[in-house]
This record gives sequence, structure tokens and C-alpha cells, in this order.
Amino acid sequence: MIKSLYVRIVLMFLAAIIVSLVASAMITGYIYEKSVQEQTEKYLVTLGQSLIRVMERTGFNDRALVMSDIKDLIDTVSVEIYDENLNLETYGAKPIASIDEERIRRALKGEVIHGSLGHGDVFAGLSFKHQGHTYALFLQPNSSNEPMYPTESIILTMIGIVMVGGSLFFIVEAAFLISPLRKMTEATRRMAKGDFNANLKVRRKDELGVLVRSFDEMRQQLQQIEQMRQDFVSNVSHEIQSPLTSIRGFARALKEDGAVDPKDRERYLDIIIAESERMSRMSDNLLKLASLESEHHPFHPETFRIDEQIRQTAVAFEPQWSAKSLIVDLQLPIVKITGDRDQLGQVWTNLLGNSIRFTPDGGQITISIHQEVDHVVVKFQDTGIGISAEDQSHIFERFYKADRSRSRIQGGNGLGLAIVKRIVDLHHGNIAICSEVGRGTEITVTLPYHSFKP
Repeated sequence: MIKSLYVRIVLMFLAAIIVSLVASAMITGYIYEKSVQEQTEKYLVTLGQSLIRVMERTGFNDRALVMSDIKDLIDTVSVEIYDENLNLETYGAKPIASIDEERIRRALKGEVIHGSLGHGDVFAGLSFKHQGHTYALFLQPNSSNEPMYPTESIILTMIGIVMVGGSLFFIVEAAFLISPLRKMTEATRRMAKGDFNANLKVRRKDELGVLVRSFDEMRQQLQQIEQMRQDFVSNVSHEIQSPLTSIRGFARALKEDGAVDPKDRERYLDIIIAESERMSRMSDNLLKLASLESEHHPFHPETFRIDEQIRQTAVAFEPQWSAKSLIVDLQLPIVKITGDRDQLGQVWTNLLGNSIRFTPDGGQITISIHQEVDHVVVKFQDTGIGISAEDQSHIFERFYKADRSRSRIQGGNGLGLAIVKRIVDLHHGNIAICSEVGRGTEITVTLPYHSFKP
């Protein structure tokens, strides 16, 4: 398959010339052959009629003398005379092909016949009478190079065919070449209006094909970005609107009803404070995620003990897991790693917080570290509610919540795992999730021993 547009254009040009020349040669040859054949047949018939008149004037018996006198004329023509018994007399050049008996008898009956014996061998046959006997006179040229057709006309015909054929060929090929560009132009116009659904189907492998495929990939990415933007605006609006509604409702209740029971008043105020804190956390997470995704987010690599950092995180969460009577099993051998201490601390905080939040009372959380040749593997395993297979493919997306009703109760905003994924990516690591509904979740974080921001 030709991948170079330059080579394609060169080959197209050569193909156009070759095709045009071959076509013009075939067409011109056919026209020339037919014209020469017709002219030659007329010439032979006229020559035969002239020979008959000469022999009638000089006498048929002196035909040998007549043929000798016109030797120069008949040197390039074969003259054959057949009598009624098909006896043959030959004068002039040697005949190229034999005349079949059927044609001879047709000529003896008085029919003027002419045509081709095959392979361009032209002939003409006439009949004449002498002393009550009928004879057939046949003439054949020994070559077909008689100048019966003007050379200038042949050349002009060939040039005309080459120009017309070549032009048509280039018009078709040019349309084929610019077709992807037209599709890209139309897609660009649609994209400018916000429509990113113009699918460009091009199978070519040359430079234009690569360009169109790259353009289509850009279109798909822009479409995803636009969808992400719309989802982001929708999610942020929803996440903000819900706590604002609660705050506004309970604030009005406190204002309008002056005789609110002290217990209800405390409860209303607790809800207002909780919703305000949730909005604050969401705002902080949004700023943090935006900073992580920017090119100027600070990255301070240092060497530290990752086991010690995870153990400190577990200790900091002791009030939460103790309140739910959870068993936290730490399997943390001493491991040193080079990375951003604060960012990785955020990873363990978010992962452990999720495990505690979604593990029922009396459950268990296991945090383990495994050392490999060039990387370290950290696993968070819990006996929580689990995540469905469908949700697992979206769990690291912003604002995505596997169970929105439970997330609302638990106070999550769907940004924690998105932040974790971004931090792991910045450390050139990998994060994977394995979960089963009702049986728990296992999240695996793989990090190289030395991580530096690109």
C-alpha cells in the first residue's frame, strides 16, 4: 500500500499519461486501420476496373503483354485471374493469402466483393466476360503502407485523445485526493458550531489519511472534553445546590420560627455546619485537583519510609475506625521510596477514609506492602459493601459515585479517587481496583521506588 502522497501523485501522473497514450494509440490505431482498409478496398476496386477496361481494349489474349507493360504498377499488387473452372493465373507480386472458393464463385456470378482475409490482408474481386466465358479478377496489395490516411490527422487525433483522456483522469483523481480535505472542512464548520459528531471514515494510509485520522482523534478528544465540561458544570451545580438548599431551608426555619425547640435548634445548626463543611471540602478538593492537573503544581521529591507514613495515617483515623469497631490489620515492612511526601499522604488518607466510610460495623481493613524488583505495591483491602463491575470502570472519574444515596449520607463528593488517580499518575505509578458487591474492595497502588515529576 502506497503511504506517501508525493509518490501517489507521481504515480498518478505517470498512470494518467500511460493510460491516455495507450487508449489514444488503441483508438487511433482502430480508426486508422478501418480508414486504410476502406481506402485500400476502394483503390483495389478502381484498379481492377481499370485493368479490365485495358484488357478489353487490347484483347484478353494479350493480357500477359498488358501485365508486362504495367509491371511497375503491379509490383506491389498481386493480380489473380480465375476462369469458370477455377484455374488460376497470377501476375505481379506473390499473393499474401489465398482466396477461398466461395468468394471466387461469388465474383464469377458478377458480384463485386471486397474485404479482409484476416490479419489486415485486404482484397477486391470483380468479374468480366470474354468470348462467352466469365472470369474473376482478384487483387491484393503485398503491403499495407499505402498513404491512404493523412498523417497530420492521426497526430491531431492522438493529441486530442491524450488531452481529453488525461484531463478526465486527473479530474477524477483530484476529486479522490481532495475528498478527505472536504470532509475535514465540513467537520471543522460543524465543530465551530459545537457539533463534534462528524465521524470521518477514511481508510487511506498516505499523508492525507494520517492527517484525517489525527484530525478525527482531535475531534474525539474535543468531544470528550466538551462532554467532561458539561458533566463538570452539571455535577458542580448539583453538589453545590444540594447543601445550599439544606442550609437555606434550615436557616429559614430558625428565622421564621422563634420558638424552636432547643434540641431541634441544635440539630438544625449541626446540619448547617455539616453542609457548610462539605461545601468547603468540595471546594478544597476542586482546587487541589485543578492544581494537580496543571503543569505548575509543585512537586517535591524526597526519600522517606512509606510504611511509617501509612501507619501514621491509620493512627490519625483511629477515632473513626474505633467508633465502628473495625479491625485494621497493618502488614507494613520497612520500605523507602522517593516521591512527594505530602501528595502520597493524601493518597493514603483518601483510600483509608473510603475504606472506613463504606465498611460496615465490625468489618476489617487490611493494608499491606509488597516489595518488587523495581517497584512497591500497596494494597487496601476491606470487607465493605463493594462496587459493581459497571461502576469500577468509572470510579476514578470526577464526581462519580457508585451509590449516590449512600455517598450523600456518608458525605462524599466523588473527587477523592480522582485526586488519588492523578497523584499516582504524577508518580509514574498505577492504580487498580478489584471489587465484588457485598464482599469488599481491594485497591492496589503500584509505585516505582524513585518517582520524579516529568
